[in-house]
Amino acid sequence: MKLGLDIGSTTIKCVVLDDENKLIYSTYERHYSRITEKIAEILALVRTKIDGVENAAVALSGSAGMGVAESVGIDFIQEVYATRVAANTFIPGTDVVIELGGEDAKILFLTNGLEVRMNGTCAGGTGAFIDQMATLLNVKLEDMDELAKQHEKTYTIASRCGVFAKTDIQPLLNQGARKSDIAESIFNAVVSQTVAGLAQGREIEGQIVYLGGPLTFMSELRNCFDRTLGTKGICPENSLYYVASGAALCAEKTIDFDKVIEKVKNYRGSGNFAFNQPLFNNEEEYRKFCDRHARADVKQKELKGYKGKAYIGMDAGSTTVKGVVLNDDGELLYSKYLPSKGSPVEIMKGFLDEIYEINPEINVVSSAVTGYGEDIIKNAFAVDYGVVETIAHFTAAKYFMPDVEFIIDIGGQDIKCFKIHNGAIDNIFLNEACSSGCGSFLQTFANALGYEIADFAKLGLFAKRPVDLGSRCTVFMNSSVKQAQKDGATIEDISAGLSLSVVKNALYKVIRASSPDELGRRVVVQGGTFLNDAVLRAFEQEMGVEVVRPNIAGLMGAYGAALYAKKKSKGVGKSTITDKKGLDEFVHEIKVANCGMCNNNCRLTINSFGKGRKFIAGNRCERPITKKAPANDMNMYAYKLNLIDSYKPVEGLRGKLGIPMALNMYELYPFWYRFFTELKFEVFHSPYSTRKLYQRGQQTIPSDTVCFPAKLVHGHIQTLIDMGAETIFYPCLSYNFDEHLGDNHYNCPVVAYYPEVIKNNMKDIRKVHFIKEYFGIHRPNDFPKKAYERLSFHFPDITLNEIRNAAKLAYQEQENYRKKVIDKGNEIIAKAEKEGKKIFVLAGRPYHIDPEINHGIDRLISGFDVAIVSEDVISPRVEHFRTHVLNQWTYHARLYAAAKYVTTRKDMELVQLVSFGCGVDAITTDEVREILESKNKIYTQIKIDEITNLGAVKIRIRSLLAALEND
Repeated sequence: MKLGLDIGSTTIKCVVLDDENKLIYSTYERHYSRITEKIAEILALVRTKIDGVENAAVALSGSAGMGVAESVGIDFIQEVYATRVAANTFIPGTDVVIELGGEDAKILFLTNGLEVRMNGTCAGGTGAFIDQMATLLNVKLEDMDELAKQHEKTYTIASRCGVFAKTDIQPLLNQGARKSDIAESIFNAVVSQTVAGLAQGREIEGQIVYLGGPLTFMSELRNCFDRTLGTKGICPENSLYYVASGAALCAEKTIDFDKVIEKVKNYRGSGNFAFNQPLFNNEEEYRKFCDRHARADVKQKELKGYKGKAYIGMDAGSTTVKGVVLNDDGELLYSKYLPSKGSPVEIMKGFLDEIYEINPEINVVSSAVTGYGEDIIKNAFAVDYGVVETIAHFTAAKYFMPDVEFIIDIGGQDIKCFKIHNGAIDNIFLNEACSSGCGSFLQTFANALGYEIADFAKLGLFAKRPVDLGSRCTVFMNSSVKQAQKDGATIEDISAGLSLSVVKNALYKVIRASSPDELGRRVVVQGGTFLNDAVLRAFEQEMGVEVVRPNIAGLMGAYGAALYAKKKSKGVGKSTITDKKGLDEFVHEIKVANCGMCNNNCRLTINSFGKGRKFIAGNRCERPITKKAPANDMNMYAYKLNLIDSYKPVEGLRGKLGIPMALNMYELYPFWYRFFTELKFEVFHSPYSTRKLYQRGQQTIPSDTVCFPAKLVHGHIQTLIDMGAETIFYPCLSYNFDEHLGDNHYNCPVVAYYPEVIKNNMKDIRKVHFIKEYFGIHRPNDFPKKAYERLSFHFPDITLNEIRNAAKLAYQEQENYRKKVIDKGNEIIAKAEKEGKKIFVLAGRPYHIDPEINHGIDRLISGFDVAIVSEDVISPRVEHFRTHVLNQWTYHARLYAAAKYVTTRKDMELVQLVSFGCGVDAITTDEVREILESKNKIYTQIKIDEITNLGAVKIRIRSLLAALEND
């Protein structure tokens, strides 16, 4: 008889095998981080259930079990080895094992030796991730599978971690997307994360075995894996217990149960962990703190029987819905703060119903709504005004501190900070796509440790040694918390430490302040997270300043919206907001459809509210609403795409030559098109990127951290192969053309050498003639000779004269292309000047014009009636100047030059597009920000990758426009 334990990140599994390796006992329980208590409990229970188990050999495995095993004297078996032993014993011939645990994800390749791919410190795409998503959808975990089976369509959702995914899911919920479609999208995101993040270019094929809780309990998740991998995997009986069974199979040593149980119960950590000073030293200090903050309060009056003018403000936030009713003096007549539970329309209807029930005769003069769900709520209930979040919060803050210099709002999953200069918003900071410094960060940990958030927060107030957890992402933090627990930190120490981490993340990751002083001394804090006294105290300690926290900190968005409505209406008139009769007749129906009006084929969510009122979400432009094509005459991105489309294939004697429309080819295609067309090739390019194209090459991407534009190259190459290209030309180019703007003119390493990655990681590349030679287009005089040396190897019949002629025409073509771009840019600028329009410089790289990379951001921005030009239109207007960084890359030199030029114009603003995973952009963003801010220009950055979150982009652009309006 043998006994095996598997101590996972969230659960403990125990099995007993008989002498023939048959399972005779198993148990599976969550440990809520009380690991030692649970082990002792399970061992005691097994003794009562199985006769003779005290003579069994015992071994222990699992990610959280090593320290315990060593200290109590149980043999420890590494979990990968345990899984391999179990798979080879119970399912001989297994090629690949895919295992998803609570916070662990593994792919084991068992063919030709053992190769293991594991998630590092990120729990994206694991059981904990699915857990978080079920909570967000307000459904039971066990119902997710059934929901997903009823899906009609899928959305693109991030699965790098739960925090990113919330940012994608919440807008969908606010727009009325069906939960079944979101559940299926979540499963697809898990598959995508596992395949792209762990396989890293190695193809998953052969006999595949699925293990771990999520894959055992969720058949639809297995179906998603099967569809993506084009296979039918096996989920064996007792798949939950494979690690524990593997440990049992390896067990050789018996144990003294009484001694081990006693040792486990008494197991304590080392007590060595880094800690901070206490938040409060005593009760008296805390009392004074509470008294001080109680002074910033809003007076409350009764709504019942109120006869005066009323103003309604609503805030449909990322995780909560807030509503207030104010009187003429700004006093609070009524308020509501509720979780949105994925149904903001229903929650808001309930809020309005309550108002009319309490005071049927209420005289609502004006109303306004703000937040993620602004558009849908405004449409659903005929609200008078929509106001961008930043302005709503600024309006509220000014009520408490008219000379406020800095406002920080920490919500459920977003951080908004504004610097105020001369009474106007001068700079805006929003968290990109990570909410590690937000309320949901604390909520996640409180739930994981089995506490309500309010109780968990109070625990930390008087902690003696708050753990120093640094400022890290939520899932990275899990390992730090577990380590601190092993080292003897109390729950109180961890609670206080997490509150400090929230503050440090906000200050040093989002705002990226070099010191608290640069943010100002007159500070208002708001957002539900600041109702947590531990976070507030940590913020004051870190800033070294006493701040104002209004007693309605969690309602400030709604309060600001109500004040905004009051100001806009000037206290006269009657609100259009739905009245009691309208609410009684209110209907909300949702259907999904594909737009089909252009090749984006956007998946639309159509919300109908009766009486012809509709709200359409999921569209990248206004076409499904206006039924007209968007005007692109002042959009440089649209012009460049049309320009590339003008290069049509011409039949050639030397056959077809395909070029991937990726990375630098968005700028250099005219050069290579003309060059090879003159050499009598039929030149064509892969289609513009789509989600489907990305997935075609996903399995061959060797690095999950490379930028999204680079990941797309795999799909373009695979698509060219599928299209029947005989030859694919994709050259390595260390240098770009010299535009005399920088200290040198390199291409970034990814752009320069990605053809090497393709050659070494795409198996199908052997099916075609792949040319990835090194060329130097920056040296026109040497180019023909070098090109002849390279190409004559592939095409022996090509002559040097042919190449000389083709090269001459290629350089002319590239020059013509540049001239057309600059001429069109100048035309857009001149037209904008004439019409008095703002000009937005959408600054990025050539490949940011790819519709799948920019996700329609250019069309979204042009919808605000502004002109759009790219950085290369205005960079030639600037002479070479000194920068604080080594300015050696062509694309970066353009960015700096464009920023410099924008500072000379009142009618121009720069918005920088940045790709996640672009290491060098950590440098460019700081330099561009510095250039702009040195001349009092607002810096706006939009981070983009494979995930579409246009909601956050819209907030950022509206905030910028609102700040400019107030300037």
